[in-house]
Amino acid sequence: MEKRVKNRVAKSVLLHVVIYTGAFLTLAPFLWMVLTSFKGINEILTYPPTWWPKEFRFENYVNAFQAASFGRFYLNTFIIAIACTLGQLVTCSMAAFAFARLRFRGRDALFLLFLGTMMIPGQVTMIPTFIILYWFGWIDSYQALIVPGLASAFGTFLLRQFFLTIPRELEDAAYIDGCSRFGVLWRIILPLSKPALATLAIFIFMYFFNDFLWPLIVVNSEEMRTVQLGLAIFRDRYVTQWDLLMAGSVTSTLPILIVFFFAQKYFIQGITLSGLKE
Repeated sequence: MEKRVKNRVAKSVLLHVVIYTGAFLTLAPFLWMVLTSFKGINEILTYPPTWWPKEFRFENYVNAFQAASFGRFYLNTFIIAIACTLGQLVTCSMAAFAFARLRFRGRDALFLLFLGTMMIPGQVTMIPTFIILYWFGWIDSYQALIVPGLASAFGTFLLRQFFLTIPRELEDAAYIDGCSRFGVLWRIILPLSKPALATLAIFIFMYFFNDFLWPLIVVNSEEMRTVQLGLAIFRDRYVTQWDLLMAGSVTSTLPILIVFFFAQKYFIQGITLSGLKE
């Protein structure tokens, strides 16, 4: 009996060591970025490097915001991220409802074809998408940054899998009471799908807030830049302003952390419950 207790204690200690080690390895780059944002450029380039700054330089954040129009960059980024998030929640929820609840010929085949688009790398479709936007005259505009991100196969798949877990009896009862299909979606399905919707919203917001490649392709003017493009001004061909770059990177990470902090309950529920029923 005593030997079993010792083995359990040893396994528990080992498990905690592995967990804490993994947590530290995950948080170490972020912690390094935060501490480096308070250092001077000379201290950053010293060797061997040190974790803790000798003197906290809060002016790095002031200088980073004064180096360019970061207020405008943040406004652009929030407009794009929020618009794409709301757009995908609308389009993906309607498409997921159709694939999960409606019955029509070729539904499953169409859904498999829809999922097949997830296997196509985004780099393959960038050039055709750019050409279409160029024909429309939308280059260097909000339309070019928002419209291609208003729908996604991943969001449709995630919501469809969650909709399948909702009992059909609730839907049948609503139909008996005279509710329309849109009413069922709006009054029954969506209120019960808050965990999945919150999970999808976090994924979408994080993706478009941190997106760098697509804005780099379609944006030409400085006033249409996003935060990620704005951070690139601190990297020159020969010199990188690491102190300002780290300060700007910290501020660009804070909105993501705030969104995740307030929605983490729904995020965990959505990850746990989505895709359990086929």
